[in-house]
Amino acid sequence: MGPSPETRPDASRGEPKPVPAPAPTPPSQVLGPADAARALKRLAHEVIEARKGAENLVLVGIRSGGDHMARELAEIIHQIEGIEPPVGYLDITLYRDDLGAAPTQPVVRETRVDFDITGRDVLLVDDVLQTGRTIRAALNALMDFGRPARVLLAVLIDRGHRELPIRPDFVGKNIPTETGDRVEVHFTADDHLEGVRLYRAGAARGTSQ
Repeated sequence: MGPSPETRPDASRGEPKPVPAPAPTPPSQVLGPADAARALKRLAHEVIEARKGAENLVLVGIRSGGDHMARELAEIIHQIEGIEPPVGYLDITLYRDDLGAAPTQPVVRETRVDFDITGRDVLLVDDVLQTGRTIRAALNALMDFGRPARVLLAVLIDRGHRELPIRPDFVGKNIPTETGDRVEVHFTADDHLEGVRLYRAGAARGTSQ
């Protein structure tokens, strides 16, 4: 029998020698700090332009990531329009369609929407859009708080691979990915958007976001 795939013969000693593992592929930077700031400003301007202002607008971010983005977008809209839209956030854990299949007990974090959304435009904010299932769960959660006039969706990254017929109204950046890739959105210690990295399938990865 020949040597295993992990070894090769050592000609000098006749013993198998470990084959060094290939170096991990470093992540690619999709958005740096300056790019991320520009993307948020562009999203805010697009929302204002599409609505012709910020009146009757509320923002609701999907935890975690979308909640930080919603606060930043609200600040930018306030700077542009002089109107400070209310900001809330949702934890959609209990609304997920795969809840029963989870191997461990889900961790439910705080949801806070302490304003009336009935008859108002809700800007739903998420950091990364992929299958659309998170957005579906968020829409179900949102309806527990009232009946909005309409719901608009803003995402920082759209990476494709949709499984449901959901399309964002505002997108910071579209990036082509494989299903096994990972997109990580990073925030500073005080929850400001810092950047986005793409880890290709099989590459070394950081902490999951």
